[in-house]
Amino acid sequence: MEEEILIPISLFAAIFGMVYLYFSTRNKERLALIEKGADASIFNIGKRAGSSWKVVVLNIAFLLMGIGLGIFIAHLLETYSALDDDAVYPAMIFLMAGLGLYVGYTQTKKALDSE
Repeated sequence: MEEEILIPISLFAAIFGMVYLYFSTRNKERLALIEKGADASIFNIGKRAGSSWKVVVLNIAFLLMGIGLGIFIAHLLETYSALDDDAVYPAMIFLMAGLGLYVGYTQTKKALDSE
């Protein structure tokens, strides 16, 4: 067997293992709560109907704005400074993408609290 095929198989196995572990653990936890006589409505706590797409769109929008801003700032730094462009581009992209995700998180929290 060639080495190239091992990488996709390993990736698939890892993703399958994580998904299986998540769902089997969640199922066991719910069954244990039901056996103890807990109310089934506790499984729906925190779920708001129709707001999940807003969260996804808002977070993706801020992530993409952060990446775009990171590329722009990296280009400015490369043009007007003596910094190495091999280090500036990834650093600025990751920094601004992280900042975008943080801003998206705070805006999502604010939007969901106002509903």
